Amino acid sequence: MKFKSKNVKFLLYLFLVGFVTLSCDNDEIDYENEEVQADYEEQYRPQIHFTAEKNWINDPNGMVYLDGEYHLFYQHNPLGTDWGNMSWGHAVSEDLFHWEHLSVALFPDDLGAIFSGSAVIDKNNTAGFGENAMIAIYTSAGDKQAQSLAYSTDNGRSFKKYEGNPVIPNPGINDFRDPKVFWHEESEKWIMSLATYNSITFYGSANLLEWTRLNAFEYYEGLPYGVWECPDLISMDYNGEEKWVLIVSTNGAPNGGTGTQYFVGDFDGNEFIPDNAPYPLWLDYGKDNYAGVTWSNEPQGRSIFMGWMSNWEYAGQTPASVFRGAMTLPRELFLYTHPDGHLIVGSKIVDEINMISQKEVALFAGQVTNDVSLDLDATDAYELSVSISGFSNSGNILKLQNSNGELVTIGYDMERGALIFDRTESGTSDFSGAFRKSIESPVVFNEEILNLQIIVDQSSVEVFVNGGLSSQTNLVFPEEIYNELVLTGENNSFYADVKFKSLKSVWK
Repeated sequence: MKFKSKNVKFLLYLFLVGFVTLSCDNDEIDYENEEVQADYEEQYRPQIHFTAEKNWINDPNGMVYLDGEYHLFYQHNPLGTDWGNMSWGHAVSEDLFHWEHLSVALFPDDLGAIFSGSAVIDKNNTAGFGENAMIAIYTSAGDKQAQSLAYSTDNGRSFKKYEGNPVIPNPGINDFRDPKVFWHEESEKWIMSLATYNSITFYGSANLLEWTRLNAFEYYEGLPYGVWECPDLISMDYNGEEKWVLIVSTNGAPNGGTGTQYFVGDFDGNEFIPDNAPYPLWLDYGKDNYAGVTWSNEPQGRSIFMGWMSNWEYAGQTPASVFRGAMTLPRELFLYTHPDGHLIVGSKIVDEINMISQKEVALFAGQVTNDVSLDLDATDAYELSVSISGFSNSGNILKLQNSNGELVTIGYDMERGALIFDRTESGTSDFSGAFRKSIESPVVFNEEILNLQIIVDQSSVEVFVNGGLSSQTNLVFPEEIYNELVLTGENNSFYADVKFKSLKSVWK
């Protein structure tokens, strides 16, 4: 990832991998901690989220679908659990939940580390590497960041780097990275969205090899949102009308650190023009959803998003032994009209989650005037559907806890229309002061009723409010999964309807 300044980052890269022989031909790197083996049962290991077998991961990269497989590449350090030696790890899935780990796809070379990027399927052989070649477009992060290509003709199992790299040399910009590419039918060219400090610059190409600068989109002058990263420009349907959504990850998120914002507007193959809206709008208000992008070539035409489940305020300090870092659950994005009239982007977990869901169980339905404790038959992970209405006043509405006294609290501020997630007592949290904070998100639409979908794994809680019109993704590090739900009616009164589903591990 690119949160550090370019110069500091490059020095760190040289320090970490100076002992490695770099090769343009993806020579394998020997693992320095090969004796450490993953069994997917170590403490904090997610059971339904993607993690590497071992070592560090951050940004999802090169997300593309081909011949029955969803490909997930990702920023990866093959040599340890700290950031460094950035390479592209690789995994494939037929259903977005059960993943097969493959060999590291791209290693550093004499142009530098392999930073974030995307992948496309060249159906018409525009680049000349072969019909339906999988082409990775990534940032070569040497002394100057530049954009490079690698291609695969065996369904992503091996890649060859283009001999003419870089295809877009650095024009004199320190922050020049994270290419996200798609084919634009109307203008009959490839479009690249590239993060260029505090703007997104668009490039066009007929063949992926020769690129022309088209235009740039800039909304702020940097502060308070800092350097922009990991752009994604996607076309979405809204009631039969084509709208374009520009996703941008940045520092200065509403609850501190890094987060992902978006703009809704129009794109004509040259320029993106945003609709009038109260920007910034955030894709997720939790602390731990960053650098996410969508899959290309998705067979059903869905905009499926996945983010890195961490925050640069403490990503390198979270508990780690075998692995460090995870991805959010895959989410389908949709457009919705806000009560104020502008469009917003909502998200919902993809329907494929039903493949790992057990039968739904009704846990409770009734008026809550005192605390109501409900046992949760949870081992791997689970989903709660909680509908709450008839609030007497603002305050805490539920707690998730375990027998060790570790807990998270969810509250509702009626006057401000805010959902409040408190993880100060969630488990291990002394690694960073930035971690021990309450986290707020807006409640969009119908403030009289809260419909919450809560998905709990071994080290995360994802909350979707009112059908995913707003959401929070937050890491937690309890000694064991939260296995008790407490409806907190001691200082409040409300009606609650609670349903529970156990979710099976995708790794065991």
